[in-house]
Amino acid sequence: MQTHTKKLLLSSLFGDHAVLQQGVPVPVSGWAEPLNAIEVRCAHIVARGMSNADGEFCVRLPAMPAGGPYELEVRNLETGETFKSSDVMVGEVWLASGQSNMEWTFKMTGEAAEAHISTVNNPHIRMLTVPRQAIWGGRRDIKANWQTLSAPDSLDFSAVATYFAQKLQAELGVAIGILNASWGGTPVEAWLSRNALSQNPFLQSRFARYEADLSDPDYWQGLNQHQRNAFPADPGNHAEEAGWAMPSCDESSWSEVQIPNPWMVFGHNHSGVFWFRKSLKIPQAWVGKELILKLGAIDKQDVSYFNGVQIGVTGKDFEEEHWNTPREYTIPGEMVKSDSVTLAVRVFSFVYQGGLIGPMDTMCLHPVDQPGERIPLGGSWRYQMEHDLGFVHPPGLPFGPGNPNTPHILYDSMLKPLRSFAMRGAIWYQGESNADRANEYTSLLRDMIKNWRADWGLGDFAFLIVQLANFRAASDYDSSSTWARLREAQLQALQEPNTGLAVAIDIGEAADIHPKNKKDVGERLALGALAKAYARDIPYSGPIYRNMVLEAKGIRLFFDHASGGLLAKDGNLKTFVIAGKDRVFFPAEASVDGYSVFVSSPQVPFPEAVRYAWADNPEGCNLFNGAGLPASPFRTDNWL
Repeated sequence: MQTHTKKLLLSSLFGDHAVLQQGVPVPVSGWAEPLNAIEVRCAHIVARGMSNADGEFCVRLPAMPAGGPYELEVRNLETGETFKSSDVMVGEVWLASGQSNMEWTFKMTGEAAEAHISTVNNPHIRMLTVPRQAIWGGRRDIKANWQTLSAPDSLDFSAVATYFAQKLQAELGVAIGILNASWGGTPVEAWLSRNALSQNPFLQSRFARYEADLSDPDYWQGLNQHQRNAFPADPGNHAEEAGWAMPSCDESSWSEVQIPNPWMVFGHNHSGVFWFRKSLKIPQAWVGKELILKLGAIDKQDVSYFNGVQIGVTGKDFEEEHWNTPREYTIPGEMVKSDSVTLAVRVFSFVYQGGLIGPMDTMCLHPVDQPGERIPLGGSWRYQMEHDLGFVHPPGLPFGPGNPNTPHILYDSMLKPLRSFAMRGAIWYQGESNADRANEYTSLLRDMIKNWRADWGLGDFAFLIVQLANFRAASDYDSSSTWARLREAQLQALQEPNTGLAVAIDIGEAADIHPKNKKDVGERLALGALAKAYARDIPYSGPIYRNMVLEAKGIRLFFDHASGGLLAKDGNLKTFVIAGKDRVFFPAEASVDGYSVFVSSPQVPFPEAVRYAWADNPEGCNLFNGAGLPASPFRTDNWL
């Protein structure tokens, strides 16, 4: 049970059920009275430091071996205040980041995945999901809690990151902690720092123009005008007048739903205003006490009520920084008149869908001085629509607050609060949103890897990349494929030290950019982690093209990571094409010869280049190594 006083605060990263990184010094950060002596205890180890003139402190615990559970105690030696977190483990910590395929939860992945995770109960696997925020200026902390891998909360875990953690935990036998900071549809430049972006040769001029725009008052006037013109206004809170917030409201015609969930899950794929109600009993001892209501993240604006009385409002005039951000409201003791409680929340979403989106563990009611005596609020609620505004899809949101595609905004909002947290490495699944700019992606991704490593100060920690899966209509070869070039850019990022690539070219879906098979992705990432971060001598990558040799009537290809030899899975090798100096590619015959592949075509008597799996969705590409891992798509040429 996590307890603390009002003045001494610990970063949310160090709350109950946290996992601390073994084998390296662990910075423990928080806030206290300025210039006070601070003591930190964990696993019978004691460290001391001081808060600075602003009250911030960062005390480093010396390296600890794996173990736990422990109590983490922080004490202000000047005032005697203490902060304690329980069930803290020391093990291995990884950052999981990227766009929607990393964000994709078990709840979103289908019945088979839900059935799997609903049977899993492993307290040695924990995840902290960073709330999605697109806010300018670096955040010092986040409002999130560590969760252990157990149903039903784990249905909201990142599926890729969970499968990754399960494989690592089984192999290493220690606690695994995942920091999940991901957001669907976002480009790589949103996850780099301002400093890194300003020095990237591909973005330097564009970034300079963007920042120049920010100093122009007309830009902000145009931004505000765009927002007002693009989004519908709130039609008005008429339902409050009709008594929808009151305990006496007749809910017999209201539908029952499971919260948290966006209202799209309930069949409402549109913008508008919905009301949510929940009635419950509180302990008699709480009557007359000041309470804290935590509703989790709400998308987008809300008005919240306690027994018919308004207790909190968040969002107005299209202030998008309130998208998907947690709500926390204080209920004065004089309002808590009985043990019968009715909560009502009016949610207004002026673009896309909306709703109470959690996660579940952030939704609770508790006395202000007893955060451990919480009543969970996830589960069954009643809901009713007040206004249907149709599906609002703006033509394009300008860069700025609320737009997660804005340069460095997610680095500022979601990564900066994590930088002092010790970890072993990072897994990254992103690239779909940059596929139309593959020529600059290698540079940006390599800059991001260096950016993160420098800011965490942990050296060249392991960085593992998921290569884009196959998607769209199947094709043997497509010279103009943007996804093939993006995969190549991801492959080239392996020029950075201590990096690895999880190839997913065999597990995609033509009609879904979010393939349901997250298990193979997570476990292939785990193989890379075992090799790169833990020095395991195991096959961890599929074949990666190394070089070629011209032979009579053909080209012989050689590969790294040909563990156990090469093989053609399910018949003859497919999706190889070959070209001569005219640069016209023809389908090729390809065959495995031990640790090499020989490629030829009677239509190309004097070949110069080969390409493999060069399409958005290369049909039936089947070159694998003996470890059962697929080869990365590649080309031997550098022709435009």
